[in-house]
Amino acid sequence: MILVTGGSGQLARALVEGAGARPLRCVGRPAFNFDRPETLAPLLDAAAPALVINAAAYTGVDQAEREPDAAMRANRDGPASLARWCARAGVPLIHISTDYVFDGRKGAPYVEQDATCPTGVYGASKLAGEEAVLASGARAVILRTAWVYAPVGKNFVLTMLNAAQRTARLRVVADQRGCPTAAADLAAAILAIADQPFDRPGIYHAAGSGETTWYGLACAVFEAAARHGRRRPQVAAIATADWPTPARRPPDSRLDCGRLEATFGVRLPPWEESVARTVAAIVQ
Repeated sequence: MILVTGGSGQLARALVEGAGARPLRCVGRPAFNFDRPETLAPLLDAAAPALVINAAAYTGVDQAEREPDAAMRANRDGPASLARWCARAGVPLIHISTDYVFDGRKGAPYVEQDATCPTGVYGASKLAGEEAVLASGARAVILRTAWVYAPVGKNFVLTMLNAAQRTARLRVVADQRGCPTAAADLAAAILAIADQPFDRPGIYHAAGSGETTWYGLACAVFEAAARHGRRRPQVAAIATADWPTPARRPPDSRLDCGRLEATFGVRLPPWEESVARTVAAIVQ
């Protein structure tokens, strides 16, 4: 049985939908709560999973600047406890991390060996979680992903579609580059890894193929929605400086996913195709 943490989050839901005949169970708060470490081991002992996928995280990038302790508990301490249990039980672990462990100043897509340098609390907490998982002794695959979206939850694609229902003009940052990733595609990649022998632990990058900016992603969302009868708003490209936020985002967090493909034969689809598919699922 595969145990997935993250409750009803967008990735956990995508894993449930993509699991097919694989036995899979999702757990989340209050029964499984990283803020209550004493809840973890009893539930894991009772479940006796063959594999754990940690899709639980504190993902509020700006809120983390105001709640650093909460971010660290969820993104460092919780995964550390989970990984230690996996190490003791001999159970492999797939742990989800983020492109925000980088500062975005390389000027080219990041590979796994590049130096990390997070620019905010969220990225720092996720990097600390990576380090704790690696130090635990668990057989762990860490997947760094980026710009995840789905037909459900809180994400950029849904935010744009909802905003376009309220206003005819939008301003979107055009000087941050990255790799949009559909939760369904990430879930398929995770399950493909889970189906293989678990003898290649380490850090891998797993994001949608290709690259764009937030502005480019917004335009693709509205183009896809227009094909289904939605009104297309006017979108103005702006600089990061024109949209100040508590947390500084990496200006260029593109991920090179070649190691994932070379090791597991897994390559996520082009982001444009996945955006069109996700928008269709939302608006229909």
